[in-house]
Amino acid sequence: MIDAGKIGEILQVYTKHGWTLRRVLLSGALKNGLAVPLSSLFHEAPVLESDIDAAWFSRPPRVGGVAWELRHLGDQPYALLEKTDEHDAEFEDRLRAVESRLRDAVAVQKIALDISRREPQT
Repeated sequence: MIDAGKIGEILQVYTKHGWTLRRVLLSGALKNGLAVPLSSLFHEAPVLESDIDAAWFSRPPRVGGVAWELRHLGDQPYALLEKTDEHDAEFEDRLRAVESRLRDAVAVQKIALDISRREPQT
């Protein structure tokens, strides 16, 4: 499981590249496992209970809608990008769809990792 230090490093990289932390999705296990207050790690970003551990970042658009990126908070780096208009009536639905895609991708990665651990080493 990822720790507060590694999460802090991820947040710093995104900030360095002009991204703003908008929301955080945390499972109960990770939330309870972090050894620091959530506000010291995530500052003003809302922390929402979830079955996946991820952080939503946004960045002003260069062209088109605002870029929103969902970064998995886990040992294996993985992120999904969505350009969307925050004023669109379907905005939250689009973000939930990205969260579902991340959930599926993380599940596939976990299965692949479990299989590779069970295979005999040659």
